[in-house]
Amino acid sequence: MTTTTAPQHSERIDVPGFRGELIEPGDAAYDDARAVYNGSIDRHPRLIARATDVADVIAAVQTARELGLPVAVRGGGHNAGGLGVGDDAFVVDLSRMRAVHVDPAERVVRVEGGATWGDVDHATHPFGLAVPSGIISTTGVGGLTLGGGIGYLAREFGLTIDSLLSADVVLADGTFVTADADRHPDLFWALRGGGGNFGAVTSFTFRAHPVGDIVGGPMFFSLDRVAEVMRAWDDYLEDAPDDVTCWFGFVTVPAVDPFPAALQGQVVAALVWCINAPADRVEKALAPFRAMGPVMDGVGPMPYPALQSAFDALYPSGDQWYWRADFVDDLGDDAIDVHVTHGPTLPTPKSSMHLYPINGAAGRVGRHDTAFSHRQAKYAQVIVGVDPSPEGFEEVRTWTRGYHDALHPHSAGGAYVNMLQDDEGPDRVRGSYRDNFDRLTAVKDRYDPGNVFCLNKNVPPSTGSSA
Repeated sequence: MTTTTAPQHSERIDVPGFRGELIEPGDAAYDDARAVYNGSIDRHPRLIARATDVADVIAAVQTARELGLPVAVRGGGHNAGGLGVGDDAFVVDLSRMRAVHVDPAERVVRVEGGATWGDVDHATHPFGLAVPSGIISTTGVGGLTLGGGIGYLAREFGLTIDSLLSADVVLADGTFVTADADRHPDLFWALRGGGGNFGAVTSFTFRAHPVGDIVGGPMFFSLDRVAEVMRAWDDYLEDAPDDVTCWFGFVTVPAVDPFPAALQGQVVAALVWCINAPADRVEKALAPFRAMGPVMDGVGPMPYPALQSAFDALYPSGDQWYWRADFVDDLGDDAIDVHVTHGPTLPTPKSSMHLYPINGAAGRVGRHDTAFSHRQAKYAQVIVGVDPSPEGFEEVRTWTRGYHDALHPHSAGGAYVNMLQDDEGPDRVRGSYRDNFDRLTAVKDRYDPGNVFCLNKNVPPSTGSSA
């Protein structure tokens, strides 16, 4: 994060009934507290309220509303556009609310709004359970869930929202409600993929699924095999068993053990597997790709949390990120040709392109059953330019945009909202929700007509004004 000077204020804000930590510009903890995962985000909130419980969240939201300050809700801080922090905003920081309670008999998990997926995996794995999440364990539960939740278990158990049973929410007027299939069902529908601007979600209750040790890890292929590997992978996923998933990416082999010294620093085509199936079906899935001659085969048995956290060290908080994303219905030859041209030109070792499969169980949910509309898509695609140094940000942004501009005509028109940058405009948001957008706006009108939760711009109200 490029540090700039925050405006100073002569009087501190009092939040009646708040027992957590209040951090304002000029405080020693301020710069650390306002920093988010994406180091290119440099915003200066008016106040950061680190809540300890639901009562603190209620007090914070009520005070922000009385003062006319826009509210940002911060969980894990991973959002691509940095929506957990805003200039002159009142940040409700949930990062101290990380408790996870597992009921192994009922396979139900209750998670506080500030928890990360690493917290959830730590609590569920001893019981042979998991909740579908993403691919990096430091990601916050709240942000990933509210945008949909795409990851290793989506083909077998659906998106994260497809395992959501209920959510506790502090609304814009400070009231506390539980949203589920029977209570506030319109809000429950919107929270499942509609983004985080309907209220502050203080806890989530999920259905957990039997996942213990899996077979997973990467296969790397030389760049001269890209088109062949992509076509074989795309064909395989058409009818693959739900308990087999594998995403494709262009990656730079990290210059560390255990990667072979001869490959370190090289750009390769990667297939990253997660197979939660019996041994005979594991070998059946992998055999055709092993026969294609990968330059490295790192696929093997491991605990699910080991796969889920495999990228954590490579992508610590603070790198400069710039994202572009799309949904893809069909990976045709023209799109593959674009990937062959642009994918190998990664501008930095941390830059990448990923195609995540979201067919299987995720694709069998109706497009209007949740706010997540692109249920017919076969893939969620993301291009990310990443550089630890601010000096490299313009280069990675230019590369990301160029790749995306060439590829976008072959997409389904919308994008996974958790991967939208805040400079993409309202048409991209509408394309991501399609004909669910008007219904989302109606829910926003009912629960936050004054747009108190306005920093997440995914769904604005049709009435009211920005706070």
